[in-house]
Amino acid sequence: MARILKNKELVNTRLATNYGGWMYCDKCNENIGYLCYSTYDRLELKYKCNCGSQGSVILDFEDSKVGQECNDELIIIKNKFCCSKDNEPLITILDKKVVSYEMKITCKSCNKIYKKVVK
Repeated sequence: MARILKNKELVNTRLATNYGGWMYCDKCNENIGYLCYSTYDRLELKYKCNCGSQGSVILDFEDSKVGQECNDELIIIKNKFCCSKDNEPLITILDKKVVSYEMKITCKSCNKIYKKVVK
């Protein structure tokens, strides 16, 4: 069943679909990553693309639950950042396409809020 977005704020960024799929920099049209449709509950992403553009994404849903901060690291499986509890893929950031990024993503199944900062 499709989820209903509560907040969708895209700055210098576009998504292939309403709340998931490929993510693109609006300035250079480069693919910067992939957001899995059904495994995340909330995403906050700020990034600087190789072209110099600074973009951001905030997405959450009507049925999103309040996440719980954690110090756990996302695990990487086949270039995807995954939940450390159930190995579900959440997001892929293409490091070769971005200079830096800060991300907070909440896993839908366990409600952990993962943080990742790459400078």
